[in-house]
Parts: sequence; C-alpha cells; structure tokens
Amino acid sequence: MQEFTVDRLLVKQFDNRMEMGAAAAHEAAETLRRVINQKGHAVAMFAAAYSQQEVLAGLITADVDWASVTAFHMDNYIGLPESAPQQFSNFLTRHLFSKLPFGQVHLMGNAESDAPRYAALLRDNPIDVCFMGVGENGHIAFNDPHVADFHDPLLVKPVTLDLVCRNQQVRDQCFDTLALVPQYALTATVPALFSAREIFCVVPATPKAEAIRHMLKEPVSEACPASILRRHPSARLFLDADSASLL
Repeated sequence: MQEFTVDRLLVKQFDNRMEMGAAAAHEAAETLRRVINQKGHAVAMFAAAYSQQEVLAGLITADVDWASVTAFHMDNYIGLPESAPQQFSNFLTRHLFSKLPFGQVHLMGNAESDAPRYAALLRDNPIDVCFMGVGENGHIAFNDPHVADFHDPLLVKPVTLDLVCRNQQVRDQCFDTLALVPQYALTATVPALFSAREIFCVVPATPKAEAIRHMLKEPVSEACPASILRRHPSARLFLDADSASLL
C-alpha cells in the first residue's frame, strides 16, 4: 500500500480492488463506531454503484451498531420505476439496506418534485460519513461537469446527465443500450456531499484512471467535480493499481 496526500486529500493506493475495498470498509467502520460513541448515533450517505461492491461487502460484516445509523443515498433516476433493478434506491436496498438493521433508511424518490423533501431530511440529519465513487467524467453523485456547482445553494436538485455518464452506465452493464439510460436524475449536490464530516471515496478500475489523474493533477474546478475533495478537511481516496495507473 502506498499513501500520499494531494492538498488536504489523503490518498491510499492498493495492489487490487479487494484490498482497497476491505481497507476502506475497515477504516469507515472505525469512524462510524467513533461517531456513535461521541454522539449516540451516526448519519451515513452511500453511493450506489458496482464500483462500491467491495466496500459495501466489508461494511456488511463490520462490527457497527447499525441500529444507531441513519442511512441516505445520493442519487436516483427520474422517471425510472423505483422497482427497476438499475434504480439506485433499489440497488442499495438489495446490496446494503436490506442486509443491515439500520435505525432509519431514507430513500430518494424518482420524481423532480421529491428534491425539496429529501433536501429537508438532509438539513435535519447532517452527514457524518459519506461513501462515494468517482465517475469516468469526474462526477461525484450525478454532479457531472456541466451541472456541478461548488457553491450550489441547493442540497438536492434535478440534473441532465451528460453522454459520458450515460455511456458509463452501459459499459457497467447496468443498461443494454444508451437509449435505455435515463437522461435525468435527482442528485445530492456538491455542497451536500462536501458537508459530510468524513468522506470515504473508493475508486477502482482502469476506466476511472483518467478521471483520477485529472482529480489529483489538474487544478481544482467543476471540470472535474471530484477534485473538490482536495479541499475537504477529512477525506480519503482509496485506489487500486488500475485506477492509479496514470499517476
């Protein structure tokens, strides 16, 4: 394992994605236990993506008082039925929320009109720990470069997805063709994500290598939304050898 910092961001590079995910889950579990000990409860936000499988699997077996954890997720497709396997609320229910006894789970709806309700829940439940990935275009949640705003006044908003983001969903085998990928989504905004007390960003695989290079080597800007993590007071980026291959 190699470890270095870029601005304020702690970066940890592992030989493979299994080691990466296990390490991220172990450190995150320690953080959740600490927060629960301090406050009596914790609020966690989760990304829904196959890139997160290893860390989610590690959390499922972690020694955490999950009944003291309130769970959120960060995005959902607009118009896609909530029962669709690709819908992020459904994905996380299958892979995480149904497997642990969370105290509360707040699922995002699939309509633009749900943004104010979910934003109000986030205002009432400040995030302690945020689990996120990075898209091939550098997005965090569904804050693609053309809609990302580091000073967004909103906590949740509807967005149009760019072509790189939508094509990634096909390459990840979430959808068979580009035509099936929704064009619109609800997303937690960059300030909502950045407000988390601790951030664990887990990014495996070669298709993410260029985004990671941009994130860490280019100036911090909305052109690569994930680059904002370099300014966070307590964020950690976990990479495998493939995602770090252009560093």
